[in-house]
Amino acid sequence: METSRRMTAIRSFAAALAAGAVLSGAALAEPATSHNEAAASGKSVRVVVAPNLKKDCSIGPLPEFRIVTAPKNGSTITKTAKTKTPSSYRCPNKEAGVQALFYQSKDGFTGSDEMTVEIKTADGQVQTRNIRITVEAAATKKDGEPKKKDATDL
Repeated sequence: METSRRMTAIRSFAAALAAGAVLSGAALAEPATSHNEAAASGKSVRVVVAPNLKKDCSIGPLPEFRIVTAPKNGSTITKTAKTKTPSSYRCPNKEAGVQALFYQSKDGFTGSDEMTVEIKTADGQVQTRNIRITVEAAATKKDGEPKKKDATDL
């Protein structure tokens, strides 16, 4: 009987410990956010940019992107650069490394596309972003030839 009570107590403790681990992991995740983007067919558009700044504005590791749900009608590419944060940012005019995620639709595709991205910030927080992209026909020159592809900047 005593062994049975001990086993029940151990199981209860293990369950509470497991629940605490799940809750502590959930505390690191922020609620998912959604936003819309517009893109021209076959052209790259920046959909996410994240700096390597922690909440206290100190420098941390570069953010990490993980594509949870890939776009069905396009592809993504990640680029790394350095930039100065805008004056309206929580850490104004600070030199920072950034990770940027770009989307490019398949040539000729028009319509809606969607993807979900997890971003691990410099503080270790995980943010989930649902991104809906409206892809419109690419602009053409007056003579009917498609415009030349532009370089994609951060």
